[in-house]
Amino acid sequence: MNKDPIAGQAVYSKPVLSIYDIWVLGFSNHFLWKCPTKLISKQFADLATKNHLDVGVGTGYYLKKNLHSQEQRIALMDLNENSLFAASSVIPHLTPEVYCKNVLEPLEMNCEKFDSVSLNYLLHCLPGSISEKSIVFSYLKELMNPNATIFGSTILGKGTNKNFLAEKIQSIYNSKGIFSNEEDDVLSLREALEHHFANVNIKVIGSVALFSGINQ
Repeated sequence: MNKDPIAGQAVYSKPVLSIYDIWVLGFSNHFLWKCPTKLISKQFADLATKNHLDVGVGTGYYLKKNLHSQEQRIALMDLNENSLFAASSVIPHLTPEVYCKNVLEPLEMNCEKFDSVSLNYLLHCLPGSISEKSIVFSYLKELMNPNATIFGSTILGKGTNKNFLAEKIQSIYNSKGIFSNEEDDVLSLREALEHHFANVNIKVIGSVALFSGINQ
């Protein structure tokens, strides 16, 4: 597997991030992937703790929407510095820790561990099959306390019903390396999660899998 996720993260330039919430969280989630953003946001609100690491931060939408207490530790991890800046900017009251890291490589971080970790719309952007890119779970486990929760969402490439436009856009994204999810299905995701975590839960809504598991 090519462990360089450059194509999947390089698209997030400042101009793209300026329209990300409208295009992805507004239009795409509702009309292409058929999973309203509010459902992903609710999972974040339900499972994020006061000692939380967000991986693949995008614009920081879920952080801004759901994290209001100043009495919490929040850390951001992404390979794209534009995304890290954007996400940091929407939660300045939390003074987040910021880590520019490639999650497909050993993270080698000397920091206190976390009680929850989120990965929203990250897995389908990473290169390789789910069994290959699930190495990210192994690396993130090292940053998690016992009984910490990992959760997130990912767009499945097969095994769900997509309309013509969704299929077309998914194909374009895969051809450009923005997505790498053509073979991603819920069975592969479950196998990968259960290899690393206990109490795995997956709910498929439209083309999106909402998942969670416990570090034991």
